[in-house]
Amino acid sequence: VLMLSATPVNNRMNDIKNQIAFITEGNAQALSLIELTSIERTLRRAQTIFNQWNDLPELERTSRTFVDMMEIDYFKLLDTLTIARSRKHIEKYYDIAEIGDFPKRIKPINRYSQIDATGVFPPIGKMNELIQQLSLAVYSPILYLRADKRHEYEQAYDIQVKDGKTFFRQSDRERSLVALMRVNILKRLESSVYSFALTVERILEMINHSLDIIDNHQGQVEPDLSILDIDPDDQTLEELMTGTKVKVLLQDMDLIKWKQALELDWEKLSRILDAARLVTPDKDQKLHDARALMRRKIEHPINPGNRKVIIFTAFADTAKYLYDQIAEPLKARGIYAALVTGAGENQSTLPIPKQYRREMRISDLNTVLTLFSPKSKSCNLVFPGVTEHIDVLIATDCISEGQNLQDCDYLINYDIHWNPVRIVQRFGRIDRIGSENKQIQLCNFWPTEDLDEYINLEQRVRGRMVLMDISATGEENLIEENAGREMKDLAYRKKQLERLQNEVVDLEDISGGISITDLTFSDFKVDLMGFLKEHREQLAKTPLGIHAVAAIPRELRGELHPGVVFTLRQMEGKVQSREQNPLFPYYLMYITQEGVVELSFHQAKKILDYVKRLCAGKSQVCADLVAAFNRETHDGGDMAAYSSLLKTVVDGIIGRKETAGLQSLFGKGGTQMNLNVFDGLEDFELVSFLVLKDDNHD
Repeated sequence: VLMLSATPVNNRMNDIKNQIAFITEGNAQALSLIELTSIERTLRRAQTIFNQWNDLPELERTSRTFVDMMEIDYFKLLDTLTIARSRKHIEKYYDIAEIGDFPKRIKPINRYSQIDATGVFPPIGKMNELIQQLSLAVYSPILYLRADKRHEYEQAYDIQVKDGKTFFRQSDRERSLVALMRVNILKRLESSVYSFALTVERILEMINHSLDIIDNHQGQVEPDLSILDIDPDDQTLEELMTGTKVKVLLQDMDLIKWKQALELDWEKLSRILDAARLVTPDKDQKLHDARALMRRKIEHPINPGNRKVIIFTAFADTAKYLYDQIAEPLKARGIYAALVTGAGENQSTLPIPKQYRREMRISDLNTVLTLFSPKSKSCNLVFPGVTEHIDVLIATDCISEGQNLQDCDYLINYDIHWNPVRIVQRFGRIDRIGSENKQIQLCNFWPTEDLDEYINLEQRVRGRMVLMDISATGEENLIEENAGREMKDLAYRKKQLERLQNEVVDLEDISGGISITDLTFSDFKVDLMGFLKEHREQLAKTPLGIHAVAAIPRELRGELHPGVVFTLRQMEGKVQSREQNPLFPYYLMYITQEGVVELSFHQAKKILDYVKRLCAGKSQVCADLVAAFNRETHDGGDMAAYSSLLKTVVDGIIGRKETAGLQSLFGKGGTQMNLNVFDGLEDFELVSFLVLKDDNHD
């Protein structure tokens, strides 16, 4: 069973816990044979260390620091159960000519459209101020209880947590719901004025319904009636209550105050709705700009003959609106469009060929996607003989993951998701290896040109939501910590969104800079198994101390410098705790010719990545570099410079300063360090060393 995930580890080391539990049938000791005594403890410790790493200053929060901090058990767990490949890893360490290249990402196009082409409707920042003035009392009847009745509702709906030390309060839930509704209203306005108007309309309907309930109640009071004694599903009491899952007796409420709040919201929302309805499609500036982008792309393809476009939006209402406004005009030009929302009927203007009218259902998601991306989805096999296809796909995030749609080369984000991961996942539908498109384009519609203003919109909308999550008297430190993390998250997302205005960021960068490809040796194990099938005997006869000289290609000269990669084997004992060495008893070290240890044995995975990049597929000796090495060492007779580098490497392993005996490591066939020379520390063997030199002939 192979389980696939684009983001197995996002912001929690525990993200893969359920997948691992599936493999191990929930047995925390299932991997004890490889000295993993508790999977649960390993993941818990990994999360603790990740939290510590995540709190480091930004310049220190690197994958190298993370690897240094993390315990070996977590690497062992990943190495045992996972295989990981990222775009960066493939581009850096694989033969692209053999497996196919990724398309070139053109710098993103950014649009900052006004809501109303006539300029009458207020800008999004001004509208947000109006949204903040709404009490949205229709979502929070608990907050309008009479003081003498609040205790009963606390008994009925509040939940004790943390052994009774604190509570999840229904009043806090409703405050959070109001805050979330403000977020939803704002996000719908950012998406489209049409979607925004629908939402306002629905809220007004709810308010009208609540006002009718108040008017029909007419002050009825049942003195013996208590919320603690009521069955919420009792239909006979329906006229005496409000709410859906959480019921509130109208007689327990301050109905005058609640009605005033509802009427005030109704007046404000009615004015807002009247203004939104004036922005008809012919005045919708964002719609005009999207049409212009599509028209230019279709008339001037970025890849010859490719007219395909995907438009992503977070809301089904917006997707339907776009389809209604765009599909028929495109059809008049011989271009077919489709709508996919994940809810309701999918649609398309593509006429179904006669031979497929019984089996080709446009309502079927896979049918639409196959007709939109016929090459990647093998349409010739699924629907032989079909010659006309869909060129414009309007979709929600129901297809933002797990779909190969690389026939397309142009993607429009009609609204920006606050989580940058979602934007990258959307673009990942067309940014795929083996694409026939030489280049691909991302277009983003932003609600405002000032990114600070955009981020502040969310900050003001969310307000102090963190304080509403839980009523935790005496836990102010916890609240401050959560608030600090919220602010840090906003700053982080701002930086990532800024990057997305100028480039397409890889998923592993967006999700915090930690990729499983940095942590496992799975690809090297596969390489080794393949090599051993034909060369096991040759490898067994290879003498210790073998060496080679490799050229540093021009594209790596900013990362790699002339030096040596040493491979040592510890014969016995534990000079260095194996908790910090993923390849114990072997030690890989990369040191520059100036004596700087660039990568220690903690970074063995990265060292092997570089060695593979430099050496894989090369069967000929670099004659010029070997000649230079021989001149430098007098044909191996003078290894003083390399002995000095080896001394530094061994010092880094054992933390000692002994120097005698190092020269002998370079003896013919290799040799062991003298046990006595190192004052009782275990013996080492020099397995091999790879000399890295600049190739001045590339």
